[in-house]
Amino acid sequence: MIPERPFRMMLNRRHGTPGVVVLPEGGFRRARAEITSWPGYVPTPLVPLPEVAVAARVAEVQWKDEAERFGLGSFKALGGAYAVARLLVGELARRGVANAVTTEELAQGAHRDAARAITVTCATDGNHGRSVAWGAQRFGARCVIFVHETVSQGRRDAIAKYGAEIRVVPGTYDDAVREAARTAEAENWFVVSDTSYEGYTEIPRDVMQGYRLMAEEAAEQMQGSAPTHAFIQAGVGGVAAAVAIQLRASFGPDVKVVVVEPEKAACLLASAEAGEAVSVPGDLDTLMAGLACGEPSLLAWQELERSAYAFISVPDESAVDVMRLLARRTPKLVAGESATAGLAALLLVAAEPMSRAMLGLDAQSRVLLFGTEGATDPDLYAKLVDKPD
Repeated sequence: MIPERPFRMMLNRRHGTPGVVVLPEGGFRRARAEITSWPGYVPTPLVPLPEVAVAARVAEVQWKDEAERFGLGSFKALGGAYAVARLLVGELARRGVANAVTTEELAQGAHRDAARAITVTCATDGNHGRSVAWGAQRFGARCVIFVHETVSQGRRDAIAKYGAEIRVVPGTYDDAVREAARTAEAENWFVVSDTSYEGYTEIPRDVMQGYRLMAEEAAEQMQGSAPTHAFIQAGVGGVAAAVAIQLRASFGPDVKVVVVEPEKAACLLASAEAGEAVSVPGDLDTLMAGLACGEPSLLAWQELERSAYAFISVPDESAVDVMRLLARRTPKLVAGESATAGLAALLLVAAEPMSRAMLGLDAQSRVLLFGTEGATDPDLYAKLVDKPD
């Protein structure tokens, strides 16, 4: 179905060991109640891929399609905007402006001047920054987004459309993270990041709680038929950890969560190999821009070091193979280059007997995949999908 290409895979030696509670259930209940109350909220579709199931020699494959989430084109709409809302409500109370303002009131313009005096910021490869900018515009805050120099102009423009100021940082995503944190400290701004580190966990925790809604929707759409495997792509690991937590809450501990990264930015695979969180060096020059991260999120690693069943890295070419595969099926599925690593890993592993056996993939397996973005850079999407065979 796609060409065979080299990949790396490691089973997690620590799988199933006890650990800390990264995302408490009460926090998720708050996130779900808030996000599902927003205008335009609808669960995104769960799409069966029977042709993929046949090719992979498994019972079924389901694709959670995030291409139309809130009109922002990715699952990130669930996280950044929610964290902005939480921050503004809390900060307005702390400043004595409003002790019990609702996000609906903020969206209608309540306390606009006070909200505008609050600046939120983050670093982004594209999608998270768009969500933060959308949330800031919706709830009234000022927004400054840091991007590294290889983020495409299309993605920069998509963020700026929501009123954010864009600042370009030389280097990688991780360099942009550090510059956003430095500037925020100097300017008394608030970082709304989807990565976490020592001393900075509460806002990323809110972001991840928002992400869980995607996995809960998928679980409900499966109508009690638990997946045996879930392949989920990762950058810093936030969405992979959120998916792992929610699938455990929905189905128990038996779903095998497989974390998939670009081969040029596989910080979670490297961390699993090292037995501790480590960073990967280099320019992280992967086509999968949303996954071009060299440093794991602290919270994500605390979860994935014990709940991930395996870690896999795949080449950029396989991500493009899958983009084209989905674009040419009937009906067409639009998936950006950062959405397809999980499906690429499934097809590559399913074709290799030893890896297939290591993951326990067989004719009874039911596989859940997450198409985490649509064509968030339409020009790049068209270029990649339309290239000749």
